[in-house]
Amino acid sequence: MKKMLIAAAMLAGTTLAHAGVDVAAATKLAQANACMGCHAVDKKLVGPSYQDVAAKYKGDKDAVAKLVKKVKGGGSGVWGPIPMPAHPSMSDADAKILVDWVLAGAPAK
Repeated sequence: MKKMLIAAAMLAGTTLAHAGVDVAAATKLAQANACMGCHAVDKKLVGPSYQDVAAKYKGDKDAVAKLVKKVKGGGSGVWGPIPMPAHPSMSDADAKILVDWVLAGAPAK
């Protein structure tokens, strides 16, 4: 019984970690802004996988602000020498939708 309660609590925590993430909007934004050309959910392409980004910034209370700035301003050197292009015309709200999704591990649902 105790193991079932622990498993249920862990599952609820996973669900809550994705609560508030707009998967449909984030996926649409990632496709519309060519993010998926350089990033994949679970493997390195040109840039790191979204799951690797989520792991790197787990527990960083400033991660959202840092990554919104990175999405909008571009950059290089954190994951290697290939620069990530800037998206200066992306709104802060859209960049936050993307970042929240990435930090949640880029869930499909």
